[in-house]
Formats: sequence, structure tokens, C-alpha cells
Amino acid sequence: MSKPAERIAFLVDEINRHRRAYYQENSILISDAEYDVLMKELELLEAKHPELITGDSPTQSVGGNVNEAFAPVQHLDRMWSLDNSFSEEELKAWAARVGDQKFLCELKIDGLAINLRYEKGKLVSAATRGDGVVGEDVTNNVRTIKQIPAVLEGKNHPDVVEIRGEIFFAVADFDQLNAGLVAQGKAPFANPRNSASGSLRQKDPKVTASRPLKMLVHGVGAWPDAPFRYQSELYGLLKSWGLPTSTRFERFDSIDEVYKYIENFQIHRHDLEHEIDGVVIKVDSLEEQKKLGYTARAPRWAIAYKYPPEQVNTKLLDIRVSVGRTGRATPYAVVEPVKVAGSTIEFATLHNQDVVKAKGVLIGDTVVIRKAGDVIPEILGPVVELRTGKEKAFVMPKVCPDCGAKLAPASVGDVDLRCQNSAGCPAQLRERVAYIGSRGVLDIEALGYVAAVALTQPVDVASAPLKNEADLFNIKMEQLLPVRSYVLDQDTGLPKLDEDGQPKIVEFFSKKDKKGELVPAEVAIKLLNNIEDAKTRPLWRIIVGLSIRHVGPVAARSLANHFGSIDRIFAASEDELSKVDGVGPILAKSLLDWIQVDWHKHIIESWRASGVLLEIEGHEGPGTVAAGEGIFSGLSIVVTGTLESYTRDQIEELIITNGGKAASSVSKNTAFVVAGANAGSKLAKADALNIPVISEAEFAEKLK
Repeated sequence: MSKPAERIAFLVDEINRHRRAYYQENSILISDAEYDVLMKELELLEAKHPELITGDSPTQSVGGNVNEAFAPVQHLDRMWSLDNSFSEEELKAWAARVGDQKFLCELKIDGLAINLRYEKGKLVSAATRGDGVVGEDVTNNVRTIKQIPAVLEGKNHPDVVEIRGEIFFAVADFDQLNAGLVAQGKAPFANPRNSASGSLRQKDPKVTASRPLKMLVHGVGAWPDAPFRYQSELYGLLKSWGLPTSTRFERFDSIDEVYKYIENFQIHRHDLEHEIDGVVIKVDSLEEQKKLGYTARAPRWAIAYKYPPEQVNTKLLDIRVSVGRTGRATPYAVVEPVKVAGSTIEFATLHNQDVVKAKGVLIGDTVVIRKAGDVIPEILGPVVELRTGKEKAFVMPKVCPDCGAKLAPASVGDVDLRCQNSAGCPAQLRERVAYIGSRGVLDIEALGYVAAVALTQPVDVASAPLKNEADLFNIKMEQLLPVRSYVLDQDTGLPKLDEDGQPKIVEFFSKKDKKGELVPAEVAIKLLNNIEDAKTRPLWRIIVGLSIRHVGPVAARSLANHFGSIDRIFAASEDELSKVDGVGPILAKSLLDWIQVDWHKHIIESWRASGVLLEIEGHEGPGTVAAGEGIFSGLSIVVTGTLESYTRDQIEELIITNGGKAASSVSKNTAFVVAGANAGSKLAKADALNIPVISEAEFAEKLK
């Protein structure tokens, strides 16, 4: 037997095995990306060796077979699969094959395909796709889904029509369902699609009824003498019948416009209420669809553009705990390195011990891991079917892994455990110092994570330039030169190892001259200059840099604008603090609790003595604004939507430095709203209150 024949036979068996698991057993043994790779390889091999194509090849069939637990239902019109494209070039190659067309684009929901048959407006059957010709009868289960009408609204319905759509779980509903399953001691679902499939294909309709399944319609099957020429005309009619239809479909004249639609939803895919894994592009004309026809498994007039994989399967090697700047102890997963969303992942967040329990993961599991764009990778759940019995449960430690202090909740009802040694815990100090240097706080360019490690945890800990952040603005060059530091991994805080398995050590702030003496490295000179510049950062940034629990940029801006100085903020009562916009009682108490700690007071006094600006010049006290008339003086301005020319911090700082207030919500006191792309509820509220709305360009003109 030749090697191509052997490989094709292996791929056919392997893909069909995964199809059976996916379509019949509601189980996902590999990720979509891994499945696509296998399928693509099979297609390429069969294209080169057409004589080796067999009848059981997945390239010649649709979906899976019918589960014997359900009665078979034959579709009046065949249900097809879709060919996939993974790049702009592949998409344009398809467009060239179909010729000059109008294109219909809609989101590719990651759910379960369904076929609803209505006769004279009444639902008579509902079936899964099955093998495309025969599906599974799930009529009784579908009748429990509130969105799907048993009788169509309106009049003059066709004698027979098949409605095609996707059954799915909204992301929020999926998370709630999994938490409930774990609480009952049951295995959680790995992802929303698997969850939807398992929920719909229940023998007892009462189980399906207990789960908040949803549906969106994306087309029709059999419909003799359908009264429309374009598929885009269809959705309005289906909506008038009471069927759930998407509002996100669009019609385009060119493939370039199509690709812009694809790019937009790739950016905003996680803003949606449901999971998507791409976009479906169709030739809009039904006459042209008929001319183009079908292959053995898919229409030539449609294609799916698949987004780069954000979910993969990998092995959960261990669960460890890291400690953050506020003492919060966070479990994180150590996984077998795997590439997802364009980068190699070795670690993933697990948030807290309750989340570990809710996800139902065990050390040693094969797990589904997701990395959505720049978001920290997270574990979605285990692939329970692949367990061997050797897996073990995670136990949250009772003491801090960095300093040995007790881990306990900060307050009654707090889920998170926190290290109680805030003053002396090396992990907390390291994280606080790195946070101070970050762009969103004091923006000290040379004070990145590695520099923070060198300053707080050098090899010779006794010579650490910083025992706490109080001395940050007093560092001298002679303190920096002798520092030798471990190189730590930013995700775990653990030392990176060299080729011999030993911790990497560097002289971070110095180098040796020709005489072998230590002289300042460029980073040391830059660090001291950057620290000097940071002394005059806006007051709100200084407040954020104190790492007071619950106090982020929005609250810090409000506090700075209202009181005008650090001293006035901490001299205020809890009631006075609570009344400041964006603060409230919880945050007010956190502020007053923080200043009662002696070493916190020492930070403020040390920074003051070092020349750090702790007040807004010209501010006359609570409720006033800084002296000097800015163009936005006394105006409350709200920013919403996605901006192109500014970051959110930049535009809000421009508002504040020009005398205005960067408000977080629209009210009758709002002067105007700056709206970027995809502005949501704030824009709607502005319209309702008749508040002026301007664009970024108009905002820039006001600044001029």
C-alpha cells in the first residue's frame, strides 16, 4: 500500500471518529482548529489522488449519522455543510470562482443546526442535520424553546416550508448552566456548542425545557414557489412570522466590503451575546445559487470564513497560586505549551478556588483553553471523556506561597483569599512596584516588570534598593550598580531557567568597563530620569499608584477633581467621600481603612519629601476646579464607543486638563457625548435626553 493511501485511510478513520463524538455523543475530543487541520490535509491528498476517494470519506458527506435514540426524519430539501476559508486570499479565490455577485454576510454561530418544518403555519417537526438527508427527530424538545413559535404569526403561510437555523446557548446562560451542573456534582460542558447539542438531544423534553436554549434563523430549505429573488429579502418576512432572526446580516457589492465586515466582527466577536467562529458569505441571488450548484457536501455559492482558533485542547499539568499587588491569591494553570490566537500558551488564569471547582477541572485533565485576542488565556473546562482516573483535585493552600503568611478573606463574604502580610510579602511589593511603573499609572518607561523584580528581589535580597515603595523616588545610582537579579517569568513570578536548568541571573542596572569596574547601564540612567519626571504626574495617577483596593482610574479622577489634594481626600469623612461621583460607600471605606495603616502613611510622607506633586495647583478645595479657564471648564463630558485617534485614558485626560469632568454615565447634567464606533446604551440615553453627540473629529476641532 502506498504512503498516500495509508495516510488517507488514517485521516478518514480519525475524522469520522471525531465526527461520531461531536454529532452523536455531544463530545469534543479535539479543538475545531485541530479538526480543520485534519480535514484540510485530507482534502489536499484526495485532490492529488482522486482514485483513493472512498464512499465513507468525510469529504463526501455532511455531518454525522442519526443517533438510534431518536426517530429518523428525512429532510424535504438536503441540509449541506460549508466549505471553509482561512485567509483573505482564499476568500477572494472563492469570489473569483462565483463571479460578479451581490454577497450576503451573516455571523457563523457556534451552535447546532436545526431544520423546522411548518405546514400551513404550524410546526409539525424539528430535526437535527444528521447526515444532511436524514436527521434526528427532536420535535418535542424544540417545542420547549420559547423563541420558536408553534404557530407562525401573520397570514398566507405556504403549505410547506423548512426553516433552517442554529440552536445555541448565550455565553452568560452557558456559564450559569455549568455552575449549576458542578454544584450538582455533574461534569460541566466544555463549551457552549457542546452544551447546546447535549441540551437539545435529551430523551426527556423536561430537561431541555430547563435549559435556556435560543435560536437564530439563517435560511430556508424546501419552499415551493418561494416569493422572493434574493435571500436578503427573506429575513424580514421570517421575522414578521415571529421567527428569531439576526439583525447583523448585511448585503455587499464587493468582496472587499465583505472582508471589512469580517474584520469588524473579528475585533468585536466577544462583544456578542453568543459564540461565533467566523462569518458565512453567500451569493444573494437565488437564481445564481441555482446556477452555481453544489459539490458532494457543500454549496458552491456559499463559504465560511473561519477566524483563527481561540480554543484548543491541551494537558493541565499543574495548578499553582500567584499573589498580586493587593494580596489576592490567584490559582493559575500550568499547561502543556500550545499555540492559540497566534501565541504559545503555557499558563492560564483560574481566578479563584471557587472558579476551579465550578469549572470541574482536575490536575492531569485534557482541558479546553481559550485566548481571545489580548485577553489572558483561560480554561473553559475539562474533556471528561479523556480522563484516565489518574487525575487529582486541586487544594487551595492555607499560606502564601511567597512569604508563608496566612491566606484569608479580606472581609466576610469575600470569595478571594488574600495574603495578610501586605507590608512584607515580596510578591505583593514586586507587583505594586511594577504596577506603579505601568503606562496606565505613572508611566515610568524603564520601570517594567523585570526592573521591578531587580529593585525588590535581587539575588542578594538584603541589598534590595526597595524595601517598600516609599523609597521609590529616593533611589540613588550607587544603590542600583551592585544589584544582580533573577529573571522571572511575568505570568508566574518564577525564575526562568538557562540551558543547564539553573536560574538565570543578570546584572540589570550596570555593566563592567575596561578596568572591570561597575558603571551605570543605560537602563539605570533612564530609570532615574523617568522617576524624576514621574514626580509631576497628574494627581489622579498618583492616587492610582497607591494600590488602594477598589480605587481605579475612574474613581481616582473623581477624587482628584473633587478634592484637589491627597491631604483633603484622606481628611474627608466616609460620608463626604461616598458622595463623590463614582466613589460610593465601599470605596470610601477602603480609602479610610488604607490611610489608618502606618506604613501607608509613610509612603505618602516619603513621596512628598521627595518632591512628588500631591495636589492640583490652583485647586481651591472640595467641589471646585483648578484655577484657570479651560475650554471644557465646568462641563461634564462622557466618552463612549471605540475610538480611533485616542485611547480612553488620553481623551479623558484631555477633558480633565482642559477644565472638564470625564463622567462615566450620561445624565441631564452631561454637556455632550463623544461617540466612537459601536457606541451602545450611553448613546441611546443621550438621544433620549436630547444631549448633543459629537465625533472624535469634532472633539479634536474643539481642542484646536
